[in-house]
Amino acid sequence: MKYKPHYSSILRLGAPIVLGQLGNVILGFIDTMMVGHYSPAALSSAGFVTGIFNLGIVALIGFSFGATPIIGAYYGRKENDNVGAAFKDSIYANLLCGALVTLIYAVLYLNLHNLGQPEELLPVIRPYFFTFLLTMPFIVVFNCLKQFTDTVAATKTAMWAIIIGNVANVILNYLLIYGVCGFPRLGLTGAGIATLISRVIMVAIICTLIKRQKKFSAYSKGFNEHSARKKEIANFFAVGTPMALQMGMETASFSLASLLMGWLGATELAAFQVMCITGSLCFLVYYGIGAAVSIRMSHFRGRGDWTNVHHCASAGLHIILLTAIMLSVLIATLRYEFAAMFTSDTDIQTMFTALLVPMLAYQISDGIQTNYANALRGIEVTKPLGIYAFISYICLALPASYILGFVLDWGAMGVACGLPVGLTVAAVLYYTRFRKEILIHTSKGF
Repeated sequence: MKYKPHYSSILRLGAPIVLGQLGNVILGFIDTMMVGHYSPAALSSAGFVTGIFNLGIVALIGFSFGATPIIGAYYGRKENDNVGAAFKDSIYANLLCGALVTLIYAVLYLNLHNLGQPEELLPVIRPYFFTFLLTMPFIVVFNCLKQFTDTVAATKTAMWAIIIGNVANVILNYLLIYGVCGFPRLGLTGAGIATLISRVIMVAIICTLIKRQKKFSAYSKGFNEHSARKKEIANFFAVGTPMALQMGMETASFSLASLLMGWLGATELAAFQVMCITGSLCFLVYYGIGAAVSIRMSHFRGRGDWTNVHHCASAGLHIILLTAIMLSVLIATLRYEFAAMFTSDTDIQTMFTALLVPMLAYQISDGIQTNYANALRGIEVTKPLGIYAFISYICLALPASYILGFVLDWGAMGVACGLPVGLTVAAVLYYTRFRKEILIHTSKGF
């Protein structure tokens, strides 16, 4: 019974986040299907570029997460002026971080020929990479606005922006990839242009919704009257940077595994891309629930209610574990249908169904680490996350992928089998640290 109120609150807050993120996953499905049926070369190239950009995009999302414990604590204490002022500070901090990440990707664009990918794919990779580069500023702004609206418990706001933007992306994909209704047949480059336009639409929609909803007017005074505060911006970097490193290094284990797959061949790379898209379906559901846990916990922490902080994290774990089991069964049952959805190439289909084994093996660990990483974020304990992620993903997962894939000559299966190693270690480390923090603040044990 002590968890029952948290179940309903987490689901109410998390459902719009999950729906919005599922919109992104479905978009990824449709993108991959459209590109895969255009040509195997386009599918392989999309897999490489998406894998590389996911690292930076997820790191930027992680950095924006720093807003939740800071703004959430003010919101929990009903300090509306401070909520508005902190929101303005978060915008400056996110723009600075985004400029740095964009610069890194610009350097990568100039060195694509040095990344060891198949030579025949480079003419397809280059324009797609460039269009993704142009989307980065819009991703940064949207992340910042989304974290603000989510933290003040208006999670439906970003959901609608994501859904509408994704619908526009699907329509534009159809027009620009295949060249219908008089539009040019641009293939993978058309998919990149569609993504860019949809990102602009999403930013425009969420800005419009924030301006029109009365709920947000309570924070306008603090936003308008306070100028940017260097100390507070530095605090956003102090809280957000470890989250960016944690999520970035987790994604790096997948992105660099994608690089290793490219060394094995175009078929392995394409199959791994489809596996990652399928796995992201699960992760983003966990993420939506975990984000709701983090939001709730930031409010409780602001009020000094550590008992409910503890109960909220446990309730989130229960929901995520049940979800992980259900999704694993669904994907295992429909594995052949998933393969056929993305490509008609039988070699890629066969490789994909084999790679589902390690993917399904890490679902429980992925759910646990997502819950407790968000729990630590909610109570503003973010500094250890970067260290734990470095140990789990860089020191363990990546070497395991290389050794299993190339030294032991397990090929694509070996590269994929390194991923569960990092996720499992991360789950143990995050849970252990959260347990320590709770025991410090409350006499109740686990």
